[in-house]
Amino acid sequence: MSGPIFIGAECMNQEIFDVAIIGGGPAGLSAAIYAGRAHLRACLFEGMSAGGQMFNTSTIENFPGFSIVDGPELSQKMEAQVRQWGTEIIYSHIAKLKREADLFELTNYNEETVLARTVIVAAGSIPRKLQVPGELELAGQGVSYCATCDGAFFRDKDVAIIGGGDSAIEESLYLARLVRQVTVVHRRDALRATKDLQERAFANPRIEFLWDTTVEAIEGHARVEALRVRNVKTQAVTALPVAGVFIYIGMLPNTAFLEGLVELDEYGYVVADESTLTSVPGLFAAGDIRTKDLRQIVTALADGAMAATAAERYLGKRGF
Repeated sequence: MSGPIFIGAECMNQEIFDVAIIGGGPAGLSAAIYAGRAHLRACLFEGMSAGGQMFNTSTIENFPGFSIVDGPELSQKMEAQVRQWGTEIIYSHIAKLKREADLFELTNYNEETVLARTVIVAAGSIPRKLQVPGELELAGQGVSYCATCDGAFFRDKDVAIIGGGDSAIEESLYLARLVRQVTVVHRRDALRATKDLQERAFANPRIEFLWDTTVEAIEGHARVEALRVRNVKTQAVTALPVAGVFIYIGMLPNTAFLEGLVELDEYGYVVADESTLTSVPGLFAAGDIRTKDLRQIVTALADGAMAATAAERYLGKRGF
């Protein structure tokens, strides 16, 4: 399909999509495939490259059916499958979303609009960054935000985890089964994780704690070799030799454009369960953007399939 998709707000004969999908990660791509198979007039909006965080993952070892799969390759194959089923991929960021009567109006940063009867929000979330020297330069080369994804690369090596909440301690316990030593670096003198998790971590001989400490830089040539850390009480700066660092200081869901439209939880995630239904009829949430316990490629794919199916049912009940 060709030709301009966005139409200026002044045009009264604008085409209406059955479903608009916001986000081209695994949830959005899965939704697009299922929408296409259902013969829905669908479009998918992605601001960067199809695949989202999956595209930036060099090696994936937990995708069913593949002992190892390349992230960019998997993203490209999913994108090709989306196109095969006729869903249009539009490389543009959505800045605003509002509901007018029974239609949704999606607006990009150029103030161009698209109308749709249903919307699947799969814009995902991004890890909160430390914003220290070396973090971006060594991303994927020892800097990780997912122990479940990358932990196996550090067998019998020393690693650090930054953070003190549930996610940080859960992943410390997971990594302790794989690596030689885990050092939890926390800026306070007490953890925020639940007591049960704390007790299990304190009892694990492979987990150590570096209290009252912040990371000033991630150092290494081609790969992570050490952290430069500062004690916030003594101001002493030291080096912590590690082969990898896992950063768990929170996630930032991409939901700023949804504020005031749909119910969000206290952390900014869209409130929706496995049904993907939100507080707004016709609006569905899939993947990392919604409230859930496990955020992985396979769970995102399931969300996308469910959201597209729910959208199809919603449209069917209204005679479309």
